[in-house]
This record gives sequence, structure tokens and C-alpha cells, in this order.
Amino acid sequence: MSEAARLMDRMYRYQRHIYDASRKFYLLGRDGMVADLRLPAGGSVLEIGCGTGRNLVRIARTYPDARCFGLDVSTEMLATAGRATARAGLAHRIRLARGDATAFDPAALFGEAVFDRIVISYALSMIPPWRAVLAEAAGHLAPDGSLHIVDFGDQVGLPRPARWLLNRWLAGFHVTPRQGLADALADVARLSRRRARVAQRFGGYAVHGVIERDPGPI
Repeated sequence: MSEAARLMDRMYRYQRHIYDASRKFYLLGRDGMVADLRLPAGGSVLEIGCGTGRNLVRIARTYPDARCFGLDVSTEMLATAGRATARAGLAHRIRLARGDATAFDPAALFGEAVFDRIVISYALSMIPPWRAVLAEAAGHLAPDGSLHIVDFGDQVGLPRPARWLLNRWLAGFHVTPRQGLADALADVARLSRRRARVAQRFGGYAVHGVIERDPGPI
């Protein structure tokens, strides 16, 4: 097991039991991201860093014919996600696997080489080599697929004391907002011949980024 996996397991061994109840107050923008997926009929969705399975359950309910997959490095979180999907009656539609977000083989893990949608929700801010995660995810998109990111934003619209308190509190959970996310998304999009769009939400508290197929000139 990697050091990153051990760290996540130590952090979430107990937190996972109250994770969804506590995080709903400050992991803003997740449901808006799900609504923005516009998944094609029978399409596939992979969530990288699926955690407790909360987002996957919502995706499966929002898109009843979707094929859903979840990847996480933490065995503790995957255990919680497995129970959550079973309680929701969705275990037959949501497949989970343990893997490193910076390098994984979805064909070996899930029998799927590419996905119509890939989702990363509040995970990049916890993964030091986060740019590698973006590149890896983009490499597993279907030709018309899109990558959807929601995470902590640039905070430019927040008062300075609020920014200081927020970042000090996040640091206690090994969370670092990625100030270069917009540029990184643009770089990955260009290399994969796609386009990126980024929107800061709630005064920059959260950011929603998308890498998608470039429709070309109209």
C-alpha cells in the first residue's frame, strides 16, 4: 500500500462514518456538477476519488440508465461506499475499485477503457500530484466525453479574514486549494484537443471546471 493510501485510511478510518453529514455544509457545488453532466442515454460515469459513494448514488438516481464506476485509493472509504450503494439499492449499477488516481487501468479494474463522463469532486485539493490526476483522467475520456471538476476555488470574492480561516482549517485535513487549476485545465484540454471552461462559484469558495470536446468554429 502506498503512503498516500495509508494516509487516507488513517484520516478516514473514523471520519467516514460522519463524512456525508458534516461535509454537506461546506462541499458546495457537488449537486450542480451532477446536474451539469447531461449524460447520454446508457452512458458511463467514472468518479475518481469517490469517497463514501455519495456522489455516485446521486448520479445513478439522476441518470437511471447510467453505468457508474468509482475509484478510490482508500480501502476505508471504499468499504463505506459499498455499504452506501447497497443501502440505496444501487450496488448492481455502481462498481467500485481501489486504485491510484495518477495511474490506473480502467479496463483491468472495470472492463471499461473509456468513459462518457469522469467526475472529480473535492479530491484534487487532497492529492499532491494533482496535475497528473487531470492528465490521467483526460486520457480515459471517450471521444465525446467530458471531465467535470468541483473543488475549492480561488477565494477572490471572500473577505481576507475568511480566506485565512478557511485555509488554516483546510490545512488540518491536508487540503490545499489548487490556485493553478484553471491554467492546468486549459493545458490538459489543449493537449487532448478539447476545450476547458471554468467558473468560480460562491465568491470563489468553489470552482467548477469542465474539459470537453471542442465543437470548433460555428
